[in-house]
Amino acid sequence: MSAEPRILFLRGVNVGANRKLPMADLRVLLAGLGLTGVATHIQSGNAVFCDPQARPGLAAAISDAIGAAFPFRPEALVLDLPRLEGVLAANPFATVEDPSRVQIGFLAAEGAADTDRLDALTAPGEGWHLTEAALYLHLPWGTGRSKLAAGAEKAVRTPMTMRNRRVAEAVAALAREMTC
Repeated sequence: MSAEPRILFLRGVNVGANRKLPMADLRVLLAGLGLTGVATHIQSGNAVFCDPQARPGLAAAISDAIGAAFPFRPEALVLDLPRLEGVLAANPFATVEDPSRVQIGFLAAEGAADTDRLDALTAPGEGWHLTEAALYLHLPWGTGRSKLAAGAEKAVRTPMTMRNRRVAEAVAALAREMTC
């Protein structure tokens, strides 16, 4: 078995009528791929599991399996627990009182970010910080009206999936409870 739990973040599931993926179905699908101890957190494509085969290319295999079973193929990001904990530890907005006002964009790959574009999108009171693994956004008024949140992925020039700090921390806690 692998030494560490694995974390799955799916991008863009359960956000519209055409991208519904019940978490019970996701758990069954992941177990069907040979993953064990599968658990999900809320209804937005967050899962933790063990991968006894420690296979490369697991994210693409998960995306393909979902695409074969549902009328859409979401991008999947698979992390190990140390990477998730590293992203959380590097969060410059960790002390913001309301964790739902901090978004973490988990990067699929290191991008060649247009930092001037990020600055131009940033409204007074908002903030951003970019590392090789994540884009951190402080959005005191939420994501709904934020130009920074809306344009962040285009500016970082690599696919990413966003989670608020509260969700990311809850998924990490769920993964810490697993024994692989």
